[in-house]
Amino acid sequence: MTIAIHPVAADPVDHLLEIGLKDLWYPICPSHFIQENPVSLRRLGRKLALWRDGDGVLHALEDRCPHRGAPLSQGVILGDRLSCPYHGVEVRHDGTVTRVPGSPGCKLEGSRATRHFHVQERAGAVFLYNSKEPVDTPPPLVLPEQLTDDAEYASFLCYTEWKGDYRYVLDNVMDPMHGTFLHKQSHSMAEGDSTAKFGIRPTDTGFVFEKEGQRNVNFDWTEWADTGIHWTRLEIPYPKTGGPGGNFIIVGAFAPIVKGMTATFFWRVRKLAPGWERDTWRFLYRNRLEARHWHVLEQDRVMLEDMEADANQHENLYQHDLGIVRLRRHMRNLAQQQLQGETAAA
Repeated sequence: MTIAIHPVAADPVDHLLEIGLKDLWYPICPSHFIQENPVSLRRLGRKLALWRDGDGVLHALEDRCPHRGAPLSQGVILGDRLSCPYHGVEVRHDGTVTRVPGSPGCKLEGSRATRHFHVQERAGAVFLYNSKEPVDTPPPLVLPEQLTDDAEYASFLCYTEWKGDYRYVLDNVMDPMHGTFLHKQSHSMAEGDSTAKFGIRPTDTGFVFEKEGQRNVNFDWTEWADTGIHWTRLEIPYPKTGGPGGNFIIVGAFAPIVKGMTATFFWRVRKLAPGWERDTWRFLYRNRLEARHWHVLEQDRVMLEDMEADANQHENLYQHDLGIVRLRRHMRNLAQQQLQGETAAA
């Protein structure tokens, strides 16, 4: 079984997948990336300008002035507007040009000439709604409970940028068996059988890919979900030396930066109510566990970055790879549906 994901010339389905499906929420950066000055980011096939107004509210525009295309991110913040550094054109957060100081009253003034994007901040990250067309009100951002229920869960965000297509990162998460081998020296993934049979269990929002007959021993299952944002979730059993909170939960989400670069978000979560147990775990994490977790991530990064871009076109997949095959097919179907919708609308 082989389903290629490497971009193929003139393949609109693959191009759409490469830059990211539309009408979905994506995490694009940690919240702390955007402070007192505008920031320019390339994400999802776009160049974005992000800034905070005087109340700290986050805004996002296409990073291109509608006058001559200069980067708005190099301009001055005027509350909910950016003033372009090139000729002083002022663009409001909704994309409307409010002032053209060099030519007052010209037709550019009052026009909604710049693409704007809806953004929200949750769980230490900035999320952007990647709409195909501008929308006044985006659908709600629905995240897993581990990132929204602060009364039950505590988390840390691990953000990094990897060289490689984000779909390879998804493949890696949908492959529980790699934990048994690549991470076998890990303090939490050294146990369990090195052989396994896997099954797929549908859920209301996606599916779970899991080992049959083994649970709470190693990296034994992984979940993919679509709640208006695509995210993954898995659990890894923890020894008592890892502190209170039961299994170690990892929630992941990914966004393409430019071709061959991925923004990776992994939230490390324990189920702990506020109190001394949560405080103990957070202390252990910062002082002992975090370095170990980054070491595991580094193993994944090195493996994925050293794979050839067309590695998936030379695969010989087997039963352990059913989750990868299921997700690749589903993603292609979603892309085809979006393109067919565009054709029908035209």
